[in-house]
Amino acid sequence: MLGRQIVFGAITAVLVACSTETPAPTAFELRAPLYAVGANSDINIGTHLTGDEEVFVAAPGAPTPADSKGQGQAIFRVNDDGTTVDFRLIASNIFNVVQAHIHCGRKGTNGPISQWLYPNTVAGPALIGPTGRQSGVLATGTFSAAGKACSAVSLGQPATNPPTPLLAAIRAGLAYVNVHTNDGAAPPNTGPGDFPGGEIRGQLDHENH
Repeated sequence: MLGRQIVFGAITAVLVACSTETPAPTAFELRAPLYAVGANSDINIGTHLTGDEEVFVAAPGAPTPADSKGQGQAIFRVNDDGTTVDFRLIASNIFNVVQAHIHCGRKGTNGPISQWLYPNTVAGPALIGPTGRQSGVLATGTFSAAGKACSAVSLGQPATNPPTPLLAAIRAGLAYVNVHTNDGAAPPNTGPGDFPGGEIRGQLDHENH
């Protein structure tokens, strides 16, 4: 447990350090063990989140999530029972966070929500913005992946294919973490702090840990 706390603390410290008034470059990469455990690495899953990962179509010259200076790190550990998952979601240098989830979907595509992470681990509702600045741990907890799955259509497969269990989709790189923002005023998508469809995103797979 102490090892996990040390690793979590290091990740949080790095991301908070990047959330000063001088925005961190979006090319920032964080490579660190997600959990200080010696068990099979198959239990350790994570991703780094940036605006560049968002799949977003905007008119020429309009703001996009790639303009965001926000960054994040999603950290997951599948427990020995094979279904419950401990997680920690860090988000820094980002404003008006209203919700965050695991979505089904391949890299470069958008897909449906499979698991809520913030403001809770059940199905909504999202917070109402504005919610101010976020720099540090956004959410931490445990959820059960039992019975959760990604439809074949959400993964770009023939509709006749059976659903893929959520953890199998995550391990195959077929799911992502998305953090959504909203300033509470119309219209949406006016710039950082106001991307209801998602401002920072990261694909979940073992290459990211």
